[in-house]
Order: sequence, then C-alpha cells, then structure tokens
Amino acid sequence: MKLPRPTNLRSRLTLWYVSVLGALLLIYAALVFVFQYGVLTRQLFHDEVQDVITAEGLLYFDGQGKLNLREDYFSRPQSHLLIDRLMEVRDLNGNVLYRSATLRGMSLDGPNRLGEGDTDFDDRIVRLQDGSHAFVVSHIHALQGRTMLIRLGYSLVPLRDRMLQFLLLLLIATPVALALAAFAGQMIAKRALRPLHQMAIRAEGITASNLNERLTIENPDDELGQIGRVLNHLLDRLEQAFYQLQRFTADAAHELRTPLAALRTIGEVALGKGQDSAEYKEALESILEETVRLNGTIESLLLLARAEATGSATAETVFCISELVNEVLSLLEVIIEDRQVSVTVENETIGRARVRADRSLLRTAFLNVLHNALKFSPPKSILTISYSQTDGTVPKMLIAFEDQGPGIPAGEHQRVFERFFTSAAKGVASNSGAGLGLSVAKLVIDRAGGAIRFDEEMTIGARCIITLPIFE
Repeated sequence: MKLPRPTNLRSRLTLWYVSVLGALLLIYAALVFVFQYGVLTRQLFHDEVQDVITAEGLLYFDGQGKLNLREDYFSRPQSHLLIDRLMEVRDLNGNVLYRSATLRGMSLDGPNRLGEGDTDFDDRIVRLQDGSHAFVVSHIHALQGRTMLIRLGYSLVPLRDRMLQFLLLLLIATPVALALAAFAGQMIAKRALRPLHQMAIRAEGITASNLNERLTIENPDDELGQIGRVLNHLLDRLEQAFYQLQRFTADAAHELRTPLAALRTIGEVALGKGQDSAEYKEALESILEETVRLNGTIESLLLLARAEATGSATAETVFCISELVNEVLSLLEVIIEDRQVSVTVENETIGRARVRADRSLLRTAFLNVLHNALKFSPPKSILTISYSQTDGTVPKMLIAFEDQGPGIPAGEHQRVFERFFTSAAKGVASNSGAGLGLSVAKLVIDRAGGAIRFDEEMTIGARCIITLPIFE
C-alpha cells in the first residue's frame, strides 16, 4: 500500500529530514553497539588474563597428588568474581587434572589443541554442552615440575544480556529523538519558508491594477531571495507589457479618431447636398486621401507595436550597414528624382562594417529617417550621408544624414522622437505626418544597442546622427 505523500513543502522537508536523521541514527546505533561490544570483549580478555595469572598462584597439589585451587583467597573486593569462573586444567596428554564446580561436569572446549597456549594467552569463544557460550583463555603453566594447560573462561550470557539491554535502550531512544527532531524540523522549516509564504501572499494581491507593487525580499542573497528577484523582474516585464498595451491602445484611439471623424464628415456633407458628379469626385478624392493617411497611421502603429514587442535574438542577423542604406536609397529613388535632390556619400568604405540587429526593423528605421530628410529637403538641394567610427572598448559606427531643409526649431531636438509630435514651426507643419516615423526609428535603434539624435548645433538644415555597435 502506497503511503500518502505530504502536500506541502514544509511537511516534505520535515519528512526527508527525519528519514535521513533516522537512517543516520540507526547506523550510529549499530556502530556504537559493535564498538561497545568490542570494547567489553577486549576488557573481558584483559580481566581473564589477569585472572589466569591469579589462578596460577592459587593452584596446588595436595598430599595425594590431586590438583586443587584455593577458593578462599580474596586479595581485592573484585576477587569474589573468581568463584564464578569456568576453569579446567589438563596435562599435556589431555587428562583433566582440575575442573571447577561451575562447569557442572562439562568439558571446557574438549581435547587439547595443537600448540594451545604455548607462547601466549590464546582467546576464543566456545560453545558448552548446555548450549551457552563462554569466552575462554588458554595458557601453559608449570607447577612443581609438571607442565599443565590452564583454560579459564566466563559465560557470555551476562555480557550479551547487558548488550541486549543497551540495544533496547538505543531502539527506545531513537524514536523519541526522531519525534523531537521532527518537531524541531517542522519549526525550522516553517521559519525558513516564512519569506516564501509572505511572497506568495504578496503575489496573490498583485493584479493588473497594481502591477507597480513588488515582492518584499528579506535576504536577496539566499535562494528564496533569488526567487523573489526573479519574480520581481517578471513583474517588471509584465508591467512594461501592460504599459505598452495601454499606450498602444490610447495612441490608436487618439490617432484613429480624427481621420475617421473626417471621413464621416466628408461623407455626410457629400450625401446631404445635392452635388454634381465633379463635387462627388472631389469628396471621394478627399475620402481616399484620408483613407491613405489612416492606413499609414495604422501601419505605423502596428510597426511600433512590433518594435516594442520584439526582444528575441533569433531575428537578429549580421549585415553590412552601407548595403542597407543603399537599399533604402533605391526605395526612395522616385522621391529623390522628383525633388531633384543630390545624394552625396562620404567614407563609404567605413560603412562596410557589419552590425548585428533585426535587419527588417533597422531597414524601416533608416527608411523613416531618410524619408523625413527628403520630405523636408528643398528641391535641387544636397543630402549628405557620411560614415565614421569611434574607438573604445566597444567600437561603434556613426551614420550621419544631413539635409538642407528648414531644420529643427530650438527646443524640439528631443521632442521630435516623441509619439505623435508634430512641430507647429513655419515651413515644417505643412510636411508633418502622423508623428510616428522618428518614434519608430528611435525605438528600433535603441533595441539594437545604438542611439539616435539630432545635432543641436546645426543652424541650417538638420543633421541626424545614428550610432550602432560594430559586430566583430
């Protein structure tokens, strides 16, 4: 039958802790038991050796030549144990010369062994005829010109009873220790996981309306603190995504309202008056113009949303920047010829350096910048494109687009990158579009690790400078 698994982490940690501790305690108890048994056995051997030496001094032959042992000699308080000894004395031929009454007529390990007790005290455990076991020490001793083999032993029953009591004590103490350890482990796990519990409660209270709130991290250096930091970073990304969605929705609603209202007004006016075909044609042309503008606004908003959403490196490729600029110039060739603008390229060799970015988005960014420059360039003017590099830890390429248009009014060099910003300055307002082109360009170039700005020192025309890291 499979036992139910604890549902919460605290109980599982306590169970694992108690299981490991229980296994260690059992191993420890077994090692202690074996060690203690070995120590007592060595002590028993030492005592028996001393007892053999003592017994050798107590043996004597009586008048009939019979070997006896003086049992009434007690030199120390512990000597009363000597009366409990198991002792047998044999001559070298194996004849029994003396056998203690404690053996009750049983032999202490049978016939003589070859070389038994010749040079030292031989020890061993033997089984007696009554089934009990004894620890026996043998030694050769000479008495009154006769050589004899002395065997002295003690029953192992008391020792094993004592060791059994010790083992039972260990087995009883182990569950008690495990119960105390389980209680302590539960408290420790509860205290250790308290920050996680608090973070969970805090996270449950965070919704779309309060995404600015963050989890409280007590110790940012431990594992729970790392989890908290990861969750806070996730909340940062969610908040940014919600902000982008709300901003996109607001921008779309704001920019689509005006052209839709214009379309409706033109249509209502055309239908409300009895106009001729020429007037209807003019109304349709106005509707078509507003539709084109509306389509451009929608495409710019979608491109802006795509640029904000992209963050994967899988769309990035390595390519030559001058080739991309030339490709954009070929797309704008009709406008260049129509306005009779001369395009001059300086240091194109430097522009052959390679960059790593999303090529399609960067192409759109350059297209917006160049289209702006051409849109504000007067006829038969010059558009200059120059390339240069900066030295440093990360080498960068600078691409400058300089036109001879009306320029950017003071105080608007940063505002031109804001969404839907259109200047009211003379000579600029008439050519302003939806105000999204430079916003898209800035977002794309920032995502590529670069920067875009307008030279504020220019008094005639505008000079847009794009910086991109070079891929080596």
